[in-house]
Amino acid sequence: MISKSEAARRDLVEQFVYLAELAGLQVAERFLANAEASFDDLAQQPKMGAPLTLKHPDLASIRKWRVKGFDSHMICYEPRSGGVFIVRVLHAASDWWQLLGLAD
Repeated sequence: MISKSEAARRDLVEQFVYLAELAGLQVAERFLANAEASFDDLAQQPKMGAPLTLKHPDLASIRKWRVKGFDSHMICYEPRSGGVFIVRVLHAASDWWQLLGLAD
């Protein structure tokens, strides 16, 4: 099972719009399809992503993985019983520490 936070849903829409404007609708649609395929892979093997070393105890289980074919897009997720919870889908060049609420 795959569930997504509201922030992750917004991230997907924002990246879709950005890619559609920058690279065209086909690329944006491929991004969404590849993101969903990546979520499916993570749901099948939730531990395959690299764990983030975070001091905050509520975030200790967050891991990261890339969107297939879009290596600069990172999926931050938590393994859950029977699947994964997608926390955020961020561009690697973004201030993802700030976006995850981890910056001081």
